[in-house]
Amino acid sequence: MIPKIKDLQALNDYKLKILFDDGRRVVYDVNDDIEKIEDFKQLKNQLGLWNCVQLDQSKTCVFWNDRIDLPSDTLYEFGIPID
Repeated sequence: MIPKIKDLQALNDYKLKILFDDGRRVVYDVNDDIEKIEDFKQLKNQLGLWNCVQLDQSKTCVFWNDRIDLPSDTLYEFGIPID
């Protein structure tokens, strides 16, 4: 089953704080993606883009534009659990 995102918050240090519908809370560090994926570099280079993060209608993907997105299962699996 694909995890659904209940709440999403963009933090100042290119990290996402996420609450899933099963109650799991994680922080996902986007810095690694910014370094490794060419399109993600826009998040640092384009003023204000980072804070434009959105959740799609299915609540299974976060995105910034049509080229930068992250699926919820990746966020769920690789996010660092928080209390």
